[in-house]
Amino acid sequence: MTIQWFPGHMTKARRQIEDKLKLIDVVIELLDARVPLSSRNPMVDEILKGKPRLVLLNKTDLADPQVTAQWVKYFAEQGLPALPIDAATGTATKEILPRVKQLWADKIERQLSKGINPRAVRALIVGIPNVGKSTLINQLAGKKIAATGDKPGVTKGQQWIKVGTEMDLLDTPGILWPKFEDQLVGQRLAATGAIKEELLHLDEIALFVVRYMVEHYGAALQERFGVTDLPEDMENVHEVVKVMEAIGRKRGAIVSGGKVDLDKASLIIIRDLRAGKMGRISLEKPQ
Repeated sequence: MTIQWFPGHMTKARRQIEDKLKLIDVVIELLDARVPLSSRNPMVDEILKGKPRLVLLNKTDLADPQVTAQWVKYFAEQGLPALPIDAATGTATKEILPRVKQLWADKIERQLSKGINPRAVRALIVGIPNVGKSTLINQLAGKKIAATGDKPGVTKGQQWIKVGTEMDLLDTPGILWPKFEDQLVGQRLAATGAIKEELLHLDEIALFVVRYMVEHYGAALQERFGVTDLPEDMENVHEVVKVMEAIGRKRGAIVSGGKVDLDKASLIIIRDLRAGKMGRISLEKPQ
């Protein structure tokens, strides 16, 4: 299965970002802490043209903390400050404004030296669908301004949002890119909920999740679903399917004749991963 999703409003969003870029002081790039590299739009560097940038690793409560620490170091080596946050609970979100102002400190100091009262910093917030942009905006604004949802594609247009008196945020729709060169990227994004389920074969995504879990978080998989025998050869699809069937039996995903409903078992696996019920799982590590 080739995973793609590039609705027309995303093409429009890119044009809108480019049109507004001259008004922007700082860019806030929101990534999924479970898949930071896969959730980075490769078009962003091209679009933003060197604007000062703060990377936020969102949903850090769902990600492996040791792996997240590796990602913070990775981005620092790229010259990008990175801050792990959880927009849903507000964890570390109070650190965002000071970090943004730090990136714009030179401009603020120049304005003060000229006797000019500094204006609010204008920040553009970008990120792929369902990464938590609207949730973060509401957290920063202290009230519900942006529409939120647990499905990608909720935000369709741009809007300016005031964060106190010191920052104005420009929200944009989440944009994916025209083609995933590496299908692993598509699988990771599908597993974490960035792509509409209607466009996916859930059994193939669950296959990817189970294979990864056995290789990297086998104990967590066993503890969550009560499965015992995990295969060593995860390249053998039949062996992975056996694990999925065992999970289906444990969770009652049975159809007539005593067979496992793989579609239902796949949905259980994916939903448990997204909800953090298997523990704090990162689906990629810095290379």
